[in-house]
Amino acid sequence: CITMSELDELMARARDASWERFGKRIAFYHPGMFRYEGKWGRYSAISITGGSCELQCDHCKASLLKPMLHATTPEALVKTCQELEKKGDSGCLITGGSSKDGTLPWKDFIDAIRTVKETTDLHISIHGGMIDSDVAVRMKDAGIDQVLLDVVGDDETLKKVFRVEYGIEKIVETLDSLSKAGLPTVPHIVVGLNYGKISGEYDAIRMIERYNPEAVVVVSLMPLSGTPMCGVAPPAPEDIAAIIATARLSMPEVPISLGCARDRSDSKIDVLAVDCGVNKMAIPSEEAIKRARHYGLSIEWQDTCCSVPVNAEVKKGDD
Repeated sequence: CITMSELDELMARARDASWERFGKRIAFYHPGMFRYEGKWGRYSAISITGGSCELQCDHCKASLLKPMLHATTPEALVKTCQELEKKGDSGCLITGGSSKDGTLPWKDFIDAIRTVKETTDLHISIHGGMIDSDVAVRMKDAGIDQVLLDVVGDDETLKKVFRVEYGIEKIVETLDSLSKAGLPTVPHIVVGLNYGKISGEYDAIRMIERYNPEAVVVVSLMPLSGTPMCGVAPPAPEDIAAIIATARLSMPEVPISLGCARDRSDSKIDVLAVDCGVNKMAIPSEEAIKRARHYGLSIEWQDTCCSVPVNAEVKKGDD
């Protein structure tokens, strides 16, 4: 258990390392699934399995799929993506529910994604689940821009929360497949996924640092109604900050983001993330923006998922 003085020292080291490598700047993101400041983002989420998920993990029970756009056939996926571009979206996140082996039906949709890439200028992210080498190569050939992957660092969490038969070696195999295929990968670490406990998060950092991810996103448990974790206390902001800071010092060249999946009613999470020198943050609180200004950071805004690199579409925020 880390003391506050130890955490302050850790965050200061992480902040200095971040500013030295990336400069005194931060990008705030507005994904398409959220209404923020009266507007929707321009990076919608699409489920290729609709509201269906065989895994029914304890933290979600498929509830995160319900508000997404549903496109359960290749034809529907192409049409949905083309319509998103017509209405002004710059890209989309394609995901879905998992089968019991942790995979999604990508083989049925890769050609459709290729068509989307050939007929639109959309930036395509996928939240991929377990991916073997053959599928990874096909994804690369289809032009997928980046793959998001939840990295769980211990077998206990996998078996207890996801209720799968395999262990973390399957996640390592997926990271290997994506790396060998040359697919930009954005691992996600879910803090407190094991019923609010800090369990394999630091092991997840050690798993990820062996690769060269495009970015790392840190999110935290959201106790959702209708799930077995409904009444679970989410992880403390200090625990989340310690993991962000550790990830920064372990991977000094990799952009780190605080993702949208967190208890956004607790602005202390956001403030401590800024204290850690986080490079990107989705749906920032007013307190986070004030903290960034306190440090004199250059502020940028982007209407996409926070996994997407800052690009030419970014508009400068008010400093």
